[in-house]
Amino acid sequence: MPQTAASPRSNPYAAVLRTPGALKFSAAGALARLPMSMVGIGAVLMVQGLYDSYAMAGRVAAVLGLAQAFVAPQIARWVDRRGQRTVLLPALLVSVAGLGGLVTAAVLGAPEWVLWPLAAVAGASQGSYGSMVRARWNHALDDPRKLHTAYSLESSVDELVFIVGPVLATTLATAVAAPSALVVAGVAALTGGLLFVVQRATEPAVVPPDTEVRHRPVVLVPGMPVLVLVFVAMGMIFGSMEVVTVAFAEERGSKGAAGLVLAVFALGSMVAGLAYGARHFTSPAVRRFVIGMVALGPGVSLFLLAHNLWALAAAMFVAGLAIAPTVITGNGLVQDMVAGHQLTEALTWVGTSIGIGASLGASVAGMRVDDAGADAGFLVPVAAAWFAALLTLAASRTLRRQAAAQP
Repeated sequence: MPQTAASPRSNPYAAVLRTPGALKFSAAGALARLPMSMVGIGAVLMVQGLYDSYAMAGRVAAVLGLAQAFVAPQIARWVDRRGQRTVLLPALLVSVAGLGGLVTAAVLGAPEWVLWPLAAVAGASQGSYGSMVRARWNHALDDPRKLHTAYSLESSVDELVFIVGPVLATTLATAVAAPSALVVAGVAALTGGLLFVVQRATEPAVVPPDTEVRHRPVVLVPGMPVLVLVFVAMGMIFGSMEVVTVAFAEERGSKGAAGLVLAVFALGSMVAGLAYGARHFTSPAVRRFVIGMVALGPGVSLFLLAHNLWALAAAMFVAGLAIAPTVITGNGLVQDMVAGHQLTEALTWVGTSIGIGASLGASVAGMRVDDAGADAGFLVPVAAAWFAALLTLAASRTLRRQAAAQP
């Protein structure tokens, strides 16, 4: 595995990016990931703008997100068995075609039942480029400290994507045309995805499984069910906040500011992620994971105190500080729990769980907003945050045992 030596005083992020090919695959992966922060809110804005229904917008966004969440692990399993380029290239073309079909149908005023299968195709064929990039880092680095830094870098890239994406999506949808956010997302997916898959030198080799050992499904590996449920709850926070923030901003006459408020949420997470990744920790990863999840409960509860966009942005920044470090640590725990030939699939389950939760959160929050307004919608992310915190506390001993019993 290629490694680049670095002096102790060097910037840890610069050091890992000097790994041959790393900057190129990380940058391409960042562009390919931009749609993940635009498609959800873009679908909400397009459907709400064209059909005037937050509930319908939440349902369409939920179909798109659930399709992606349930199929992404299967795509990742194929990637582990056949390689990234072989699987991702056809999936990319199908995803872009599905997204184009969804936009076309919505513009033509098609009934909701027509939008659902198109949203399902667009979502189901999306590859989890975050997990693909992390798999390349795992292939390129064998120093645990550098891998921690690389994972932290990618989590910060995720947050940067969620800073840029919502602002771009809301600006396009409100200032240009309701469907334009999804059009730009499709272009970014196609461009970034192609730039990523053509890089063959850094693509991880296919790791054949040990045929003498029967491996259980990744999602049933001890410790994984708990992590899946926790990240589903975290995803509910993200998905519900997209819908509720748009409604909250519209109620106050500033619908176009919704993207900026969501960007502040991601900014807090990115700041914390960069700081977290620059340090090497000796404390157990499980302890840090529990602390991060427990901090999320009171942080998200601050949303209930917000009565204007400035207060909501401040509350989101504070809550966001717990996000990236927790996701980084969760990815590290996943890596410790599974065999090498299942790594991409296992890492994808983190994103998949978040995607499932985001879809559920968007749907439930859309109904709450239509029934009782944006303030009532805030109860959805608050309940999800406290569920995640309590579940993590209850399962902390199980996680600690499984993290210690590495495969």
